[in-house]
Amino acid sequence: MLSQNIEESVRIDKWLWAVRICKTRQVAADLCKRQKVFVDGQLVKPSREIREGQLVMIRKEGIEWQYKVLKCIKNRVGAKVAVECREDLTPQEQIDKLKMMKEAGMPRRASGAGRPTKKERRDIERVFEKGAMFEDGF
Repeated sequence: MLSQNIEESVRIDKWLWAVRICKTRQVAADLCKRQKVFVDGQLVKPSREIREGQLVMIRKEGIEWQYKVLKCIKNRVGAKVAVECREDLTPQEQIDKLKMMKEAGMPRRASGAGRPTKKERRDIERVFEKGAMFEDGF
């Protein structure tokens, strides 16, 4: 089944969706439009064609994910097959950074939500003050 899907080149948004890096093709296209996707160090638009052997860097979840294109596919495949089409080159320190952010429960504001109000800021400060108390052993 995979041999039917292999292409010489494919659009970056289709590839990101096909190898299960992005949940939908629209999410992949939005990442490109928001200048979060680089191919061989250059910003790309969703229509950019990629080929085998190229390096793709994606900024999402606060870290930089790096992948090498092993196979160009245009249709979404199962998770086990998707792993064969890409090689994860993300440095371990980036993955550790993501784990630390998730464990710490760092609050993240939605994009475009603006600055926190005075009440929200005080609530955030209270959470961190309580967290600091537990770290000190109180």
